[in-house]
Amino acid sequence: MVTSMEILEELTAMKDVSQAGHLMRFFKCGVGEYGYGDRFLGLKVPQTRMIVKAAGHDVPLGEIEKLLYSEWHEARLCGFLLLVEEMKAALPRRNDIPVRGAERRDELAAFYLRHARQANNWDLVDLSCPKILGEWLLHPQSDGGLPSRDILDQLACSSNLWEQRIAIVTTLRLIKEGRFDDTLRIAAKFLSHPHDLIHKATGWMLREVGKKDERTLASFLEENYARMPRTTLRYAIERMDEADRRYWLMRKS
Repeated sequence: MVTSMEILEELTAMKDVSQAGHLMRFFKCGVGEYGYGDRFLGLKVPQTRMIVKAAGHDVPLGEIEKLLYSEWHEARLCGFLLLVEEMKAALPRRNDIPVRGAERRDELAAFYLRHARQANNWDLVDLSCPKILGEWLLHPQSDGGLPSRDILDQLACSSNLWEQRIAIVTTLRLIKEGRFDDTLRIAAKFLSHPHDLIHKATGWMLREVGKKDERTLASFLEENYARMPRTTLRYAIERMDEADRRYWLMRKS
């Protein structure tokens, strides 16, 4: 068994004060900013991934939970990346019966949802939810049925910014399978959202839909462009050709 204390010791051994200061500015940790109060050791993501890889599947959920409640951003990231690896291991392999690992997937998804608010910056959300909740939603439970997508709407209606971002970014995994309904539904809910982090995430997911099916994106824009935040629109049309981008921006003006 690998403990949270052992992992934290490894993270701390790579501490970089100069890099920590840069990260605190990048992730908006000043007074009044969305990341206020977060603390960084100064590790780069590949360094954290290296520790996750070395730990393998030897970190119990109880120890992962301790990492998720650490004061250090990199420790929380490590905890979420360990969960990603656990979910990956619980997915059915080729030629497996689809329900293989279903109980473990349910356990991991429930664990993630219980502690979702610890993903309290955009990188923690974006690096975890598609590969945990997204995978869970795509694979059958023990009774053969798929998990309810209602959880996305519940998260979208949360008062917590990070749970709201989880709601939309989780759909990245569904988009990759050509399933757009959840993205479009949650995106429509967020068109009046006040926060720039949600504007950006929503536009990003709409852009991903457009990469798969530009017609579906154009239809959504036609119906909603007038009430879309300009940031969301800019992100959504980023991969269109210049003439189409200009068309939508002029209509928004």
